[in-house]
Amino acid sequence: MTQSGARDRPVGEQVRPGDVAEQAAKPVRVAARVGLVAYGLVNLVLASLIAQVALGQRERADKKGALQEIAETGVGRMLLWVVVATLVALVVVRLVDAVSALRERSGAGRIALAVGEAVVFAVLARSAAAIAQAEGGDSFSKSVVAVLFGLPGGRFLVGLVGVAVLAAGGYAVVHGVRRAFMRELAPPARLRRLVVVLGTVGWTVLGVAGATAGVLLVGAAIRFDRAAPVGLDAGIRALAQQPFGPVLLLLLAAGLAVFAVYCLFDARYRAE
Repeated sequence: MTQSGARDRPVGEQVRPGDVAEQAAKPVRVAARVGLVAYGLVNLVLASLIAQVALGQRERADKKGALQEIAETGVGRMLLWVVVATLVALVVVRLVDAVSALRERSGAGRIALAVGEAVVFAVLARSAAAIAQAEGGDSFSKSVVAVLFGLPGGRFLVGLVGVAVLAAGGYAVVHGVRRAFMRELAPPARLRRLVVVLGTVGWTVLGVAGATAGVLLVGAAIRFDRAAPVGLDAGIRALAQQPFGPVLLLLLAAGLAVFAVYCLFDARYRAE
């Protein structure tokens, strides 16, 4: 509670716990808005990498590759630590949203989307922190798959993760096509149509990219191949070898660039 807020409060009125919690949550939500901008930046760099793969100029194109690209700039490592902090704030906000949706019984779809986004942001935060510390190694998805394959029933677990990732990708597509993302935004009327177009295209393309990674995971589980390429990078490189692969990759890159722009509007006009 600010001093001005304390002056405006009638004498004798008690401070409600909800007011204190709301005031405490404001810095986290501000950081989460910055995190959305950072997430948009990561997707924009990723779009650039995918376009370079389509043109035969780049070998790696996934979100970790995008983070590494950012780290190579002059103030990249400092920027990555900002990305880490704001992505952690996004994780907190999304988990709070999931709990709120559960209490309000808003539907399994909203809960799954909030939890799924929290996982994505957590993975990105981990990758950004590792790169900022100049740590190398395999991608996060490959290391997780290797661990799962080593557990009892590992083949089933990898397949289950693949199905979950595939389902999340499909839900993102539905989320975009149905324009469900507009429930969380409050843009001015003059920008509403633009935000709808950006969100529809962006969420749909993001879902397709995620579903690609899910298909690869399911395929690895079916073949029981510990060394199978998994993740978005593997799907992009495989697609690049197909007859119309470069064209499809350029469309994918354009869609992710659109989603990056949408993230800016999401950060600015997200309803609290």
